[in-house]
Amino acid sequence: MRNQDSGNATQSQVQSVDRAISVLELLARNGETGITEIAGELGVHKSTASRLLSVLESRGLVEQLGERGKYAIGFGIVRLAGAATGRMDLAKLGRTSCLSLAEELGETVNIAIADDGVAINISQARGSAAITTQNWTGQRTPLHATSSGKILLAYMGDSERKRVLKRKLEQYTPRTTVEPDELLTELERVLEDGYAACYEELELGMHAVAVPIHGPGGDVVAAMSASGPSYRLSKQRVKQIVRPMTEAADDLSAQLGYFRE
Repeated sequence: MRNQDSGNATQSQVQSVDRAISVLELLARNGETGITEIAGELGVHKSTASRLLSVLESRGLVEQLGERGKYAIGFGIVRLAGAATGRMDLAKLGRTSCLSLAEELGETVNIAIADDGVAINISQARGSAAITTQNWTGQRTPLHATSSGKILLAYMGDSERKRVLKRKLEQYTPRTTVEPDELLTELERVLEDGYAACYEELELGMHAVAVPIHGPGGDVVAAMSASGPSYRLSKQRVKQIVRPMTEAADDLSAQLGYFRE
């Protein structure tokens, strides 16, 4: 009986989400719309439509035009759309930067963003010397065991970083840092140096180095990394390619609206 009640509650929640999305689509299509018309379109009672609109209004997704007036799309939608557009712009602009840097370095170059405690690669280009054929675009990778992830961890807010480090950190190789205090010390060094490196921490035989990409307000919105086999991307070479990588990341940051002082 309890499972049945739980299933009914879940179904009701899904139905509410579906109706809320239908309201947003209706307002986007028709513009200003009254509650009677909204209820009619959804096929629900006016009280149900009113509750849906109240929740959406509390989150800024819809707004009421005057007291007891019609409803319209709210500015909260602009914020959500802006975040999506920003990611798409970054992926599009980053593709050109990745191709250029990969050609210069001969290594695989990726751009990654932080998303719910992991790094997601949104763009990739392989250089002439790259030996791997794996496409990391769209793949989720750990923050603590990748160079891009360490950049994103180092520059993210304290509360978000603490939330990530509270989780059990998986040990991918014997070289993976899994102790939070040790990782925090390394992240402090990342902030000082302006780059992060990983030496066989995600995969044996592979090294990587990453630098930050800044958004219009100066916040770090992504990381640009170069990866390659340890015999070619040595610690010495990592230090040598930090400068061209930083220049490429700064150029991409400028295209996004950020200019280093």
